[in-house]
Amino acid sequence: MSQDQTDGGGSGTAPAGTGPPEHAEPAGDAETAAYAELPEYAERVLDVADLIPPGRVMTYGDIAEWLGEGGPRQVGRTMALYGSAVPWWRVVRADGTLLPAHELRALDHYRAEGTPLREASRRAEGHIPRIDMRRARWDGGGSGGQAGATGEEGEREHGDGPGDEAHT
Repeated sequence: MSQDQTDGGGSGTAPAGTGPPEHAEPAGDAETAAYAELPEYAERVLDVADLIPPGRVMTYGDIAEWLGEGGPRQVGRTMALYGSAVPWWRVVRADGTLLPAHELRALDHYRAEGTPLREASRRAEGHIPRIDMRRARWDGGGSGGQAGATGEEGEREHGDGPGDEAHT
């Protein structure tokens, strides 16, 4: 799978937390209907992002799976347009790389919240750490603490949330 398929943050996508842009009114009926549906989906994406506990993260694909609708790209686009209203730094790329142009702001949040990080190798551009996805990933269950990638053992609080397998 390509990076664009795994993180929803391809080069054409605005970075999360930039807030909503100014929109022109859609021209046609089909465009109006498509635009009218976005706020409901965006609200659902932002609601999930709000649930992610401090020190934990979900990927764009995790949120799409949780919702049972859309995919990583749709979640990424929603976060790019509306993510500044929620803890945007908790919605991340599947490989744990920090969001381009927002690395330092996100890193401040991760360090303040105790999000598990993996230090960058000296070969890495800018020596920016990555999120330790094995330890930081939250499955949406009842455990919000640092109990591991999938939370506590046992029944989940939300049965329709992401499972223990890797999500892209």
